[in-house]
Amino acid sequence: MSIIQALILGIVQGLTELLPISSSAHLYIIPWLLDWNKNSAFQISFEGFDVALHFGTLLAIAIFFFKDWLKLFKGGWEQIQGKKTTEGKMFWYLVLATIPGGIIGFLLDYFVGDALEKPIIIGIALIIMGILLYVIDKSAKSSTDYEHMTLKQTFLIGLSQALAFIPGVSRSGVTMTTGRLLGVDRESSAKYTFLLSTPIVFAATLYKIKDFAFGELSFYIGILASFLVGIFVIKFLLEYLKKGSFKGFAIYRVIVGIIVIIATFIK
Repeated sequence: MSIIQALILGIVQGLTELLPISSSAHLYIIPWLLDWNKNSAFQISFEGFDVALHFGTLLAIAIFFFKDWLKLFKGGWEQIQGKKTTEGKMFWYLVLATIPGGIIGFLLDYFVGDALEKPIIIGIALIIMGILLYVIDKSAKSSTDYEHMTLKQTFLIGLSQALAFIPGVSRSGVTMTTGRLLGVDRESSAKYTFLLSTPIVFAATLYKIKDFAFGELSFYIGILASFLVGIFVIKFLLEYLKKGSFKGFAIYRVIVGIIVIIATFIK
């Protein structure tokens, strides 16, 4: 894989992983549209590279929410000792929400994930999830903020991320949509989504680390690009959602989905 290819994919990962528009779809579509997949050397290099790019955005989330994670771990420990705090409650909510979604998502991805990596499926998933995101976000009430999320809300949001095994659905897209469906405000849905993704992506990184191309410069270029862009995107989205909606992201998903479907028939 060339440095330019790694840089492009790293930027794309940083933008699309944290926005509700599906990073897996974009990381598949771009090499497909540009015919990079026809190069066997690229295909070999790409094995494990997508997970490495996710590691870049994981670092962005970990650093951006570093203080939050410290408070969560401290609160989780204090909760065991009998001291109840918001941070302690949210820590154990995150743990409980991660387990079922992670297990189901892993099993689905392991047994049927590769069979779904087809442009037509990705295009349809982008469109359907875009419509759901728009309709649900527009009609949902913002009755709950991050500090007052319930076990039921956090658990169902965590469970919904299992659907992210379908390329084009988007982990952040489906969890933010579920959060809005359950009455969680936009900014809180995004923050919880970012925190919820941390253990899943970390586990995937450990699982795929044997496939990482540590000896290639492009490997580090891609991770650095996804990390730097990811930091910017997190800050942008949390600020934007204080007043903005998911409408623009929903429209973007539908447009890209239509383009992918048209390109499928042309190619």
